[in-house]
Amino acid sequence: MTKMNRQTVVTEALDLLDDVGLEMVSTRRLAKRLGVEQPSLYYHFRTKKDLLDAMAAAAMAPHANARLPSAEDDWRAWFLENSRSFRRTLLMRRDGARLHAGSTPTGDLDRIRRKMAFLVSSGVPEREAQVAMLAAGRYTVGCVLEEQAETDSPDADDLPDDVPVLDHETAFEAGLALILSGLEQHTAASGQASAAPSP
Repeated sequence: MTKMNRQTVVTEALDLLDDVGLEMVSTRRLAKRLGVEQPSLYYHFRTKKDLLDAMAAAAMAPHANARLPSAEDDWRAWFLENSRSFRRTLLMRRDGARLHAGSTPTGDLDRIRRKMAFLVSSGVPEREAQVAMLAAGRYTVGCVLEEQAETDSPDADDLPDDVPVLDHETAFEAGLALILSGLEQHTAASGQASAAPSP
């Protein structure tokens, strides 16, 4: 029998996720995998939702532990890499986007504040920075949801002539560039308004 603690349960649960997919993850299956009785899991997690939240937090560790931006970083390059890191992390686990989308955020709020402070200190208006970070995050989850749900690559012959065939990464990068372009425009407009002389 596996010596069980909270970390062991989460690790085994993530391995189970990779093996069977989110739909098939259950406390019964997990208990069998751990070699324990199902009720013993509730010592560590009161509900399945608590377990899924812990799984989502653990699955996000590669992104959550990524280097924070520093003052000399270009905010545009950092904005792109932050979203790419998020995407890579979601793709590391089977159904990673679905697991994350259904979780209650438990991330380090201090890291989020530091990211926001970096954007604002780089000249991005606070409101636009908040909206852009939220939009990029939701966009990334949506892209990965589609990618992980797809069983076959689209056949160019099945699509209308005016619809481009893009692989998932190319499509993701194109959309992300549009989000960044919009943020750059808002930032430039805000800078021009601030620099305008008072009447």
